[in-house]
Amino acid sequence: MYKRKITTSREIGEKIKKRRRELGISQERLAEILGVTYQQVQRYENGTNRLNVENIQLIADAFSVSVSYFFENGKASFVKEELTPYLQADEDKLLKYFRKIKGINSKNIVLQVARLAAK
Repeated sequence: MYKRKITTSREIGEKIKKRRRELGISQERLAEILGVTYQQVQRYENGTNRLNVENIQLIADAFSVSVSYFFENGKASFVKEELTPYLQADEDKLLKYFRKIKGINSKNIVLQVARLAAK
């Protein structure tokens, strides 16, 4: 009989902590993104509290990884980027709205406008 490996809350928490530190994001900042307390983030990272599907998706989005990152064994399938640990409020808003845009054409228009405005 095939025995399936189940990813534990502790393993997911370890990956959250590792990626958060790689990106230079504090527990407080991650808590803001998730709408929870930093103590709750600590519990997630220690594996004492389970994450729901919505929070796993929010964390994956904040960390620029796929949800599968938390369930993969071995090497991660992403490219590490150097990010500033804190975005200015207007940058954070812009990124939040940009992520909500559904169509690729709409996203391209926003990018073109930003490119022109930056000149």
